[in-house]
Amino acid sequence: MVSVSGLALPLSERAVMLDDGDSLSFCSTCAFSSACLAEGLPKSKLSELHVLVEHIGPFHEGEHIFHEGSPFTAIAAVRAGTVKTYVTDASGREQVHGFFLPGEVIGLNAISHARYPCNAIALDTVTLCRFSFPAMATLATRMPGLQQQLFRLLSADIGKAALLAGDYSADERMAAFLVTLSRRYAPRGYSANHFQLTMARTDIGNYLRLAAETVSRVLRRFQDEGLVHIERRDVELIDRARLDAMAAVVLRN
Repeated sequence: MVSVSGLALPLSERAVMLDDGDSLSFCSTCAFSSACLAEGLPKSKLSELHVLVEHIGPFHEGEHIFHEGSPFTAIAAVRAGTVKTYVTDASGREQVHGFFLPGEVIGLNAISHARYPCNAIALDTVTLCRFSFPAMATLATRMPGLQQQLFRLLSADIGKAALLAGDYSADERMAAFLVTLSRRYAPRGYSANHFQLTMARTDIGNYLRLAAETVSRVLRRFQDEGLVHIERRDVELIDRARLDAMAAVVLRN
């Protein structure tokens, strides 16, 4: 393995140029399109930002994108697939920090110390849009909309980390998890009520601070009560009103 600006890549070159829309429109999962459009500039006029993008991948299930402690020089937007971030304690126990979906950015929590504070691993086939952070930070000083978007992404990253810090029940945690996934998928053009849980039950439990058996038991009960329909990793939210109400205590809205 070799590292390209903090992102782990195998010796066989896998950086590929993927389609990112056409000359006028952005790909549906672009993490920065809203910032660019807020500037009143079409994509064809954004050559400065466009040349910062390096499309890398694919990373296959189980492959690391970066490792804890690696030097930080880049952030990366998930273009396709799901990424899990985690740390491992001195006893070898894993603690899941979060899951990142298409259009979301990994590496933001590395800015302050210039090193990645966690590991990032692909849960399925993942492709990324990599951005040199020093170059993007310089560009942001001339492009206020981009700077504001970076601040929004940082704020959202901090908010996700604090989401489940309270004393909530297993049902409330699971409802909040499902509703949050729905809210994150919808703006990217995916179905808000029908999606896949690409993460394992053990990973969900670790993230929610629940036993994997509890996760399975709560999901079965949700299905029995008509809240959801689950077929392996395929999930459909049936009674969204009840799920929203249950999740409200965690999500505060």
